[in-house]
Amino acid sequence: MVATWSCPGFWTTPGKESIKPLDIPLSETRRLNLREIVLQPVAAHEEERFQALMEAHHYLGALPKIGHTLWYVATWHGEWLALLSFSAAAWKCAARDAWIGWGFRHQYDRLHLVANNSRFLILPEHPVPNLASRVLALSERRLVGDWRERFGYPLLLLETFVDPRRFQGTIYRAANWRYVGDTRGFRRTRTGYSAEPSAAKRVFVRPLHAQAQARLSCPVLDPQYRHGAPNIMLTAEQMVSLPDFFADIPDPRRGQGRLHPLPAVLAIAAGATLCGMRGYKAISLWAEDLGQKARARFRCCYRNRHYAVPSRTVIREVLTRVDPQALGHALQRWNAQQAAADEGLAIDGKTIGNAIDAEGRQTHILGVVGHQTQICHTKKKSAPCP
Repeated sequence: MVATWSCPGFWTTPGKESIKPLDIPLSETRRLNLREIVLQPVAAHEEERFQALMEAHHYLGALPKIGHTLWYVATWHGEWLALLSFSAAAWKCAARDAWIGWGFRHQYDRLHLVANNSRFLILPEHPVPNLASRVLALSERRLVGDWRERFGYPLLLLETFVDPRRFQGTIYRAANWRYVGDTRGFRRTRTGYSAEPSAAKRVFVRPLHAQAQARLSCPVLDPQYRHGAPNIMLTAEQMVSLPDFFADIPDPRRGQGRLHPLPAVLAIAAGATLCGMRGYKAISLWAEDLGQKARARFRCCYRNRHYAVPSRTVIREVLTRVDPQALGHALQRWNAQQAAADEGLAIDGKTIGNAIDAEGRQTHILGVVGHQTQICHTKKKSAPCP
C-alpha cells in the first residue's frame, strides 16, 4: 500500500491559486526536486500545445501572441509543470504609476521597461508545494536576458493583475511581489475604454533591479534604457488645443469634396509626430487607432454618429501642399504655450562638417528640448554670423 498525503494544488493566472486538495503518492512527491525544474522558452512546434493547455485549464483561456510576448514552460525531466506568458505592460494603471512616481509623459516613453505577467498556469496534475514560487523566481532570472536579446532593450519591472473575486495573490506575495493598490475597473475596448467600471483588480509589481523605481521615475532616462525615438503622450487638453493653432492656415485643397477640416488633419499629423510616428503611413495608422473621444478632441468629421479620421491620401495631400512657413509658425506658437510646463530645458548644438554655404561658413544646428514634456521647443539651422 502506497502512503498518500493531501496537498493544495492550484492552476493560476496572475494571482490565481484555486485550492483543490488532491491525493498525491508520497513517494512521487519526494522524487520531484524543485532544484531540478528547468524553465525555457516555448519552441515554435510547442506553441499549439501551450495554447491548448491554456484554453483547457486557465479560466481566462488562451492568449494570442501579439506584439512583444514571451512564453515559457517549466519542466521536470521533460514533463510540463507550469506555463507562463509575459507581454507588454498595461497602457494605463493608476496604482502602478503612482508607485513608480512617473508622470504621464515619462510613462509613455518608458512603458517598454515594464512587462506584464499576463498568464500563469500550474497544470492541475502537479500540485507540488512551493512550485509556483520556484517557477516565478526562475522566470524573473531568465526573463531579463531573454527580453533584451529578443527585443533589444532590458526590463526593470514586472506587473500582474489579480481578480479578488477569485484569488488573493498568495503565490505572488510568497515570491516577494508587492501589492501596490487596485485598478479602477475600466478595461480597454476597440473604441477606447469601457464606459462603466467592472470589478477592480489587485495590482502586484516585482522590481527586477534594486533601483527600478528611481530609474523609471527620474527626470532624464539613462541612455542604456532608451529605445527608439523619444516620444510623448498627449493630454486631452493638448489634443483640444492643437486645432486652434491651425485655424488661420489657408486650406490648399479645392472646396469640392473637402470632408475633413484642415485644422483637424494638421492636428492629427502633429499629434502623431509628437508621439513618435514618422511618415504618412505611420500617421494614418496612429489616427485609425484613436478612440472616439480622442477623435472628438481633434474635431474630426462627425457622420452617422461616428467620428471619422482622414485617410493616408488626405494626410499626404495636405502635408505636401500646405504652406510650410505658416505651419511652422503655428507649431512654434503651440510649443511656446506648452513650454510653461517645463522646469528645465536641454540645449544642444551641432556643427555639420560638410555643410558649407556660398561664403565658406559651416552650418550649425541648435535644439532646445524640455525635460518634463520632452517637447522640442525650437530647432534652428543656420550659419554663424561673421
